[in-house]
Amino acid sequence: MAFSYTNAKGQKYYLHYRDVTLRGGRNQRIYFFAREVRSNALDSVPSGYEVMETKRTGMPVLKKA
Repeated sequence: MAFSYTNAKGQKYYLHYRDVTLRGGRNQRIYFFAREVRSNALDSVPSGYEVMETKRTGMPVLKKA
């Protein structure tokens, strides 16, 4: 089951990840939230991160703890 977060507006988001290659050739994993469950959904928040909600849009984001 994918990790879900419900913001203050009552909208539900699911946590995902994607491995990307940066311009310098370095590989990095990015985390993002989406309204529907897609491939690469995560079951829990990665260690060392916490979920925060942006004040202006209410969109959840991950922040390093």
